[in-house]
Amino acid sequence: MKNFNIIVAIDNKGGIGKNGNLLWHISEDLRYFKKITNGCTVIMGRKTWESLPFKPLKNRRNIIMTNNFEYNTNTKAEVIHSLNEVFSKINDTETVFCIGGGKIYEQFLPYCDTIYITKVFADFEADTFFPNISEQHFSLIEKSPVYIDDNTNLKYQFCIYKR
Repeated sequence: MKNFNIIVAIDNKGGIGKNGNLLWHISEDLRYFKKITNGCTVIMGRKTWESLPFKPLKNRRNIIMTNNFEYNTNTKAEVIHSLNEVFSKINDTETVFCIGGGKIYEQFLPYCDTIYITKVFADFEADTFFPNISEQHFSLIEKSPVYIDDNTNLKYQFCIYKR
C-alpha cells in the first residue's frame, strides 16, 4: 500500500495509553501530530476515536476500524470493520496514517513504510503498548534534538523510522 504511515508517542517501555487515555499531555507533540497528519487520511480504532476531545479530526479523512457492525459515530467519519475493507477504500494517492490504538497498530505495522515516533523519556503506568519494531526491519532515518516540555518537564524527541 502506498504512502502508509504510523504516528505514535511512546514512553521508555513502549507505553501509549492507560484506561483509554494518553499518558501525558505535551502541547508540542500535539502540534507535531496535527502538522504531520494534516490533509491526510487517519485510521484509528473505536477507543481512540472515542477518546478524541474533538471529532472528527479537522482537515483529515477520519476512518474508524471496529469489530462492532452496529457502531455509528453520527459524524462524517467512516466506519470500517477489516483490513481488507480499509485497503479497498484507500486509493494509491492517499497518504494514510494509523493513529492508534495498540491493536490497530499491530494490524497495520506489516503494511507500514514509515513510522513517526515521539519518544517520551519517562516510565508511565500503561495498559496499552506499541509493538516492538526492531524485528520489523525499520531503521532510524531522522531524529530531532531532545526537547523539554515547559509544562511537564518531560523530555521528548521526534524520530522517523523507514522500512
